[in-house]
Amino acid sequence: MLLNSIIHIIAGFTLTVILGHFLLPLLRRLKASQVEREEGLASHKVKTGTPTIGGLMFLIAFALLTIPEIPKYRASIPVIIATLGFGLVGFIDDYIKVVMKRNLGLRAWQKMVLQILVSLVTIWSVQAFTEVTFDVLLPFSALFTPDGVGVYVNFGIFTVPFLVFVLVGTTNGSNFTDGLDGLLSSVTLVIAVFIAFVSASLAINVTMSAAVMTGALLGFLVYNHHPAKVFMGDTGSLALGGFAAASMIMMKMPIFTIFAGIIYFTEVLSVIIQVLYFKATHGKRFFRMAPIHHHFELMGWSENKVVMVFTLVTAVGCVLAAVLK
Repeated sequence: MLLNSIIHIIAGFTLTVILGHFLLPLLRRLKASQVEREEGLASHKVKTGTPTIGGLMFLIAFALLTIPEIPKYRASIPVIIATLGFGLVGFIDDYIKVVMKRNLGLRAWQKMVLQILVSLVTIWSVQAFTEVTFDVLLPFSALFTPDGVGVYVNFGIFTVPFLVFVLVGTTNGSNFTDGLDGLLSSVTLVIAVFIAFVSASLAINVTMSAAVMTGALLGFLVYNHHPAKVFMGDTGSLALGGFAAASMIMMKMPIFTIFAGIIYFTEVLSVIIQVLYFKATHGKRFFRMAPIHHHFELMGWSENKVVMVFTLVTAVGCVLAAVLK
């Protein structure tokens, strides 16, 4: 198992780096470049013109390395569907924005409908292609049972709405986290390592797909670390949220996404708080800027410091999730 995981990590890293070598010049030729918002941070203006849609690098590598392995790792099917499905939604949005030059991309309702559709297909694939049930492990429950075994519950008729909420919520949290060089890549890299490690100890094994994603994100960071040569765009950010959420569902640990995906959750919460506070106070802001990573930038933190601290917080959250399972 360990040797296979190492091979998958190396393969994911190598293929992503190779793909980046060819895709980066192509994105430049297509002028698929980042356009910073006028109301954004002044320090980010220099990022204008940096190629985006770079998520294709690790998505293509992920697809090429995981799809042929499906006969051996059927539990990875829903993870693959979610990752590529949400990635496709993000690619459509990116294509409209940066290639067709329509700044708004997909309308909010269009994006939401597509995300719900991908979520439903992912949930259906769990039943259609795997033996996994929709029982959900409760955090802390093992602490209160005589044998130290966690308690699983089934939400009955609320199962599908709950899982759709987890998939869409995690995906949008991932999307909000993508705002600094290497931030989302680093945070999700830690989550992928956590998924690979924990799933290896479970009967439900999504270690292969997690190992491939670990290597692919390491390869993407070759181009995405500060100062970034390429951004992943919604193509990558939505895909990574789908990967994380689907993996947690397959491990029967969707509630634990709150811990492992603590940064995703915090980024979404910061936006919600900012909007509600702005409306309630008729124009005042709770944070200097949302999502919250920009708040810390305006406090004087460098991009590298934000990435380092947020990645460390994610690592702590993942350790907590592993302990609580």
